[in-house]
Parts: sequence; structure tokens; C-alpha cells
Amino acid sequence: MASGSQTWEAKVEAAHRTLRASRDIQFDFQPVVAPKPPGWAKALVEFLQAVARALPYVFWGGVIVGALVIVWFVVQELAAVRRGPRTEVPLTDWRPEPEKARVLLEHADRLAAEGRHAEAIRLLLFRSIDDLAGRRPGLVRPALTSRDIAALDALPEAPRGAFTRLAQAVERTVFGGRPADADDFARARGDYEAFAFTEGWR
Repeated sequence: MASGSQTWEAKVEAAHRTLRASRDIQFDFQPVVAPKPPGWAKALVEFLQAVARALPYVFWGGVIVGALVIVWFVVQELAAVRRGPRTEVPLTDWRPEPEKARVLLEHADRLAAEGRHAEAIRLLLFRSIDDLAGRRPGLVRPALTSRDIAALDALPEAPRGAFTRLAQAVERTVFGGRPADADDFARARGDYEAFAFTEGWR
């Protein structure tokens, strides 16, 4: 039995030597070295780690800022209630200055005396629009037509009616193609006076 066992071990040893001697099979392996990450990747990882550490502080900081904003608005509202209602600017401030209105009427009268009635009526309307825009900036936007301006809720009833009639007189001459005469100008002049000097702005 011992001789047979030695013969078997000898065969195994011989086979192992033959296997080791074969160049088709690799028995020795070099250790794998992990590639070194580029510098930007390391910096990115460090940045993300720093951000992750700061997130709780950012969150609670946002909560505190939001709470302070709410408190500020509440305090402002309470202060406004204690002050009472705001004093409205008298609507008389909307009217053009009387002296400027008289100068404008004189200019329109000269145009009418030359027979340029339609031009005189347009002058009265456009100057009325300029007066509104100058007195209340932002009220009269460039895209608004004369009808749009006449429909503004900010205009009191009496000045609104005068302005509307003045705008309609211009529409008849410009878009309707109807020439204006002395009577048309006289009515338009009266409408401008009602717009510029009326007490309805109160």
C-alpha cells in the first residue's frame, strides 16, 4: 500500500510540475493598483462633503429668516392699523394748472381763428392726456386709447364726461373723416374747460 501511495503521489507531483511548467497558464499575478483619482474629482468630493455638512445650518437659517419676514409683515400691518386709514391725495391735484390751461385755450383759439378747427380740437385732447399723465405717472400707459383713458375708474364722473366728449369729437374728425367747424370747436372748447376747471375733481 505504501508503494502504491508513493507512486500516486509521484504522479501527482509530476503532473503539478508539468502544469507549472506550462506557459499557457498564469500562476503569478501582480497586485492591482487602483488608479489615482484626478485632482478635480477630489476637490468635488470635498466640496460636496462640505455642502452636506452645511445643509442643516442653511435649512435652519432659512427657517429663521422666513419667520423674521412674517413677523416684520405682521408688525407693519399692526402699525398701519394703529395709524388709521391713509389720507388720500385730493383729486383736485389732478386738474391742470389754471394758467397753463388758459394758455392752451389761447393757442387753440388762434388755430380755430385760422380755420384749423380739427387741429385745435386735437390739441385740446392731447394736452388733456398729457396733463393726466403728468399729474398721475403710470395711470396713462402708451397703449391706452382715448376711450380706454375715459373708462379709467380713477376719473371722477364730471371730468370723465367732458373728456369723453372731447375724445369723441377727435374720433369724428380723425377716424370718421368729418371736417370740424366752428361749432364743433366751440363744443370741444367747452368740454376742455369743464375738464380743466370743473369742481368735479373733488
